[in-house]
Amino acid sequence: MSINLENAVVVITGASSGIGQATAEAFARRGSRLVLAARNGEALEKVAETCRGLGAEAISVVTDVTEPAAVRALADKAKTLGDVDVWVSNVGVGAIGRFEETPIEAHEQIIRTNLLGHMNDAHAVLPIFLKQGRGVFINMISLGGFAAAPFAAAYSASKFGLRGFSEALRPEVADKPCIHICDVYPAFVDTPGLSHGANYIGRQVTAPPPVLNARRVAEAIVGVARSPRATTTVGVVTTATRLAHLLGPNLAARALGRLMAAYFKRAPRAAESDGNLYWPSTDAARIDGGLRSRHRYSAPLLLGLIAVAVLAIGAAAPRTYPRRRLALDSRHRFW
Repeated sequence: MSINLENAVVVITGASSGIGQATAEAFARRGSRLVLAARNGEALEKVAETCRGLGAEAISVVTDVTEPAAVRALADKAKTLGDVDVWVSNVGVGAIGRFEETPIEAHEQIIRTNLLGHMNDAHAVLPIFLKQGRGVFINMISLGGFAAAPFAAAYSASKFGLRGFSEALRPEVADKPCIHICDVYPAFVDTPGLSHGANYIGRQVTAPPPVLNARRVAEAIVGVARSPRATTTVGVVTTATRLAHLLGPNLAARALGRLMAAYFKRAPRAAESDGNLYWPSTDAARIDGGLRSRHRYSAPLLLGLIAVAVLAIGAAAPRTYPRRRLALDSRHRFW
């Protein structure tokens, strides 16, 4: 099926920067009617103004997705524009650090935001979809939904949880052919997200190339909204990571852990902080994070990912043994 996005009511959470902002602009160019949500009201209104300049109707609603009542209020606001056609659940926060050195409060906040926040989104909009008989819920996950990232334990747990949540929810609406639960898994994306995240390791954090343009991810989200499908991956790194984890999950995790530990030993020092876990970022309303120009320290990570995939494939390959080693005489039997 194909959905006409012109005049469609589209709700986007986490719309004040990065992928959320790029997605808002992409829908605005299609003439959608936008309801934009985030914690930073000033940045959110800047994004809304940009979307209006592109010819779209856009309203901003300050929302903390960890508060169920706030998300229900967001859904009620969206209904004032008409039927809610698409809901993009995009909020995400993170923290880098060894598990035991990261405050447990930080772990809790990540789970509360990345997992329960998305569940709050779905819980608020699903009754609307059921009443309408249609609607598209798009869950923004990441390649972290397929392979865990050492030094980001809570983030990894939240992304695995999101994938499980979608897989559990999808069959519940299987008898409603016009209601869709969709997941999007981008690879590393050039957004302010890493600089906004909490840092408990005291080292500069970057992403290995190739780093995706957030606008490419936004176009993938628009494509899912127009023609819904359960799973969409964006970027070859996601595909390679998914394959490596499928074929050799323990090997892949150990190798990635060693790579990241080695990277943090030589990466430039950085101040430790809680980032945007507990309060909005002050430099939002921008899509790009400048990561696509930072290859000096991250190239080895890409080579490492490729090596992990190759090793995992090798570990999973069936082995053949000489016939003579399997031969049995009358003194040796299997029973």
